[in-house]
Amino acid sequence: MKTEYDYLIVGGGQTADAAAGQLRKQKPDARIGILGDEPTGPYKRPPLTKGAWNPESENAPSISLDTAVRDVDVHVDRHVTALDPEARKATDSQGDEWRYGKLLLATGSTPRVIDALPPHDRIIYYRTLESFRHLRRLAVAGSRIGVIGSGFIGSELAASLTGAGCRVTMIFPEELIGAGRFPVALADFISMYYEDRGVELVSGASVAKGQGADDGATVELTDGRTLEFDAVIAGLGVTPNVELAEQAGLEVDDGVVVDSHLLTSDPHIYAAGDIANFYNPALGRRLRVEHENAAISMGGMAGRNMAGGDESYDTLPFFYSDLFDLGYEAVGDLDDRLQVYEVWRVPYGEGVVYYHDGDRVRGVLLWNVWGQVDAARQLIASPGPVDEESLRHKIMF
Repeated sequence: MKTEYDYLIVGGGQTADAAAGQLRKQKPDARIGILGDEPTGPYKRPPLTKGAWNPESENAPSISLDTAVRDVDVHVDRHVTALDPEARKATDSQGDEWRYGKLLLATGSTPRVIDALPPHDRIIYYRTLESFRHLRRLAVAGSRIGVIGSGFIGSELAASLTGAGCRVTMIFPEELIGAGRFPVALADFISMYYEDRGVELVSGASVAKGQGADDGATVELTDGRTLEFDAVIAGLGVTPNVELAEQAGLEVDDGVVVDSHLLTSDPHIYAAGDIANFYNPALGRRLRVEHENAAISMGGMAGRNMAGGDESYDTLPFFYSDLFDLGYEAVGDLDDRLQVYEVWRVPYGEGVVYYHDGDRVRGVLLWNVWGQVDAARQLIASPGPVDEESLRHKIMF
């Protein structure tokens, strides 16, 4: 099978959907194709750890992005194994060839796997709609679920699974949930908040060994304990899928290196989303961001530029999370090794945390404060200088 497209997108996630939408707006008559690894077309990924756990969302029908309705050819279960930039040709695992005028790499990322915990029917490295549906079958009310990791995936899943009636144990090497990102007092509050809602916290421990069985999974910890669960979910971060870019000879350095237009080292190939390593002027350094806002904003701009636009990606993406009844949005660097200044209207209930290196703000945490992302971005982009007294009045809430 040989198919030619004016614009070909490799990857079937939210980045691909955003790019395809903008391409169709700019080029109504163009042939646009998407090649995705998964058995479904593009969908919203964040609900897999949040709203999709509502009882009414058993099959998560509302998260589909309906990309194909834009007259875009969406090809599922298509893993691209090789790119030939000179011939402008992609080859997939079925041996089919796909020719393109311009191509967008939106291959996303893959869950990080540890050798001590091999994947199994009862040990799930959580990332996709398929993994959600599989876990949904196992995570019935009253089941014992082990969550490995306390990052975004781990903390959100622990809350959602507890809300679904599961008995949840979180296992993580740090002392507190959010350690390293949040001020110590806030991280301590979050940890107590989780315990108050029935989550068992096993902190300061990592997995030494684990294995699945027909009826559950066993995990041996570095502190000598052995725990048994009906299922184990690992949320240990992700690694960018750059193998295809490397095979094609593109510049790769913690992701696929792109210029301000999201163009790679090849003049006909763009990259966006989890895999893109881009320069951000507000922070004055290169970033690679694994969050929804980056996926959508980069995908959309890549699509416009592929269609002939001349936009520069200078957006500082924001990220957000829901933790039971708590929620936050954040911009920039959340690193407690920076100087931290906290302004609370309600202690640990509503407030703003500023992360700065003296003269410059590097990150802003909006804790149960909404509609202030743009103000936070402007503050980070500002050359300063700032002091803690002036920060008290920078973001009003």
